[in-house]
Amino acid sequence: MPETTTGSLPALGICLEEYEYPYPVQFLSVSSDLQSLRMAYMDIHGDHEPNGNTVLLFHGKAFGCYYFRNVIEALTGAGYRVVAPDQIGWGKSPKPDIHYSFQLLAANTAALLDHLGVGSVAVLGHSTGGMTATRFALTYPDRVTHLTLEDPLGLADYRIGIPAQSEETLYQHEVNWTDPEVIRAYVKGYFVHPDPAVYEPLADVLVRVTLSPNYPQWARSAALTFQMIYQQPVRYEYHLIVPPTLVIVGAEDHVVPLGQYAAPEDAARLGDFVELSAEAARDIPRATRVVLPECGHIPHLETPDEFLAHFLPFLASR
Repeated sequence: MPETTTGSLPALGICLEEYEYPYPVQFLSVSSDLQSLRMAYMDIHGDHEPNGNTVLLFHGKAFGCYYFRNVIEALTGAGYRVVAPDQIGWGKSPKPDIHYSFQLLAANTAALLDHLGVGSVAVLGHSTGGMTATRFALTYPDRVTHLTLEDPLGLADYRIGIPAQSEETLYQHEVNWTDPEVIRAYVKGYFVHPDPAVYEPLADVLVRVTLSPNYPQWARSAALTFQMIYQQPVRYEYHLIVPPTLVIVGAEDHVVPLGQYAAPEDAARLGDFVELSAEAARDIPRATRVVLPECGHIPHLETPDEFLAHFLPFLASR
């Protein structure tokens, strides 16, 4: 890869080839739209006495599973095995031109669990990963013992309030989203009390990818996955969720995918995580809802102690 740089930041390949993950990465062969692909994943057993249970992690749209490091450490320290895949289109996995669907992501993940010999799992899904986790739990209810939705997207149907956009419009936005300061401000906006030690490394990954000569392919994938979020709501199926569910949100989270295309009043409604999570918890049959004060879109990084204080006991409950 060319040694393109901005300041002191070296370029990253669009599969984060040069980026070191917190644990060893392996690959599983999968197929989609007649394409052979390789899905990246981490399978972490930990050094502590195993409790015989496995936790499956679903990442958000802006990141791969690398940002779950502290959660993985807490889980393995408590005896859990952790499976953390980068879904096709994210992280170290490829960025193909395919029809992205939450059903596809769920099926790929089920194939990964089968490959690893893992039967039932507790599931954590953050942000867009909350939609993937919901679809996984709906599709494979017998495999999910506990479902945690951390500031999940999909608490509303974004088609109601946001005008439909073409793939070309979304691609042009993504391919021109390369200003380092704009990207840093975007990631910083996920936090109520942004700590540079936390958000700047996350932003640097996104900045470095824009320096890749293959960045247009990353942008194409990003545009296609935005369409997935927009076109494939899960909200209407919450009443069908079987496992006990923890819905945990930051009180100051107002993230709205494609919110720049919405009228201000619609963006405010679609980004009201406190109200939307309350409505969701009423519809999910076995739901517990937690709102973390002074917290934004990524509780496991902004208020990790508080997040884990709710998450770990929930996993241990029966």
